[in-house]
Amino acid sequence: MPHTHEAGKAPRVPTPDEVEIVGLVPLLEPFFRGGVVRELMPAPLREAMETNGLTPRHGAVLPQLLAGQPLTVSEIARRLHVSLPTASELVGGLSRAGIVERAEDPANRRRILVSLAEDFRPPLETFVARRTEPLLRALDGLSPGERAGFLAGLTGWVREIQGER
Repeated sequence: MPHTHEAGKAPRVPTPDEVEIVGLVPLLEPFFRGGVVRELMPAPLREAMETNGLTPRHGAVLPQLLAGQPLTVSEIARRLHVSLPTASELVGGLSRAGIVERAEDPANRRRILVSLAEDFRPPLETFVARRTEPLLRALDGLSPGERAGFLAGLTGWVREIQGER
């Protein structure tokens, strides 16, 4: 159940167990710091992102396309937990930068498929490997059940932040 703040009502105070979790969140800040991200990004990808004014929100689309299977804008929206217009805007920016390609779905010409431009696949793979290394090391130490709990917790947190109910 979502923990929303209602007007005139005091926010819920975390329990002692929750305080331990909440206390870890600020320690993740270096992972999100722009300078750190920039240093890890291979030059071709960094230059395309910066030249075209693309943001971390645009960058969030890219790992979704690494598996190699083209996705529809609707599938991207669902995976990122964003609206269809937002996903469309993100894909549009990436397409104008040449990082992704859009093509008609041969099975259904009304659908547009989005794929990673092949020139950007190697730099993106390098970036994702560098960027996710600390997380993957942490996941290596978790049991399958702990991984499932970690995924459920992060997914729930993302939904709360994005206002999904």
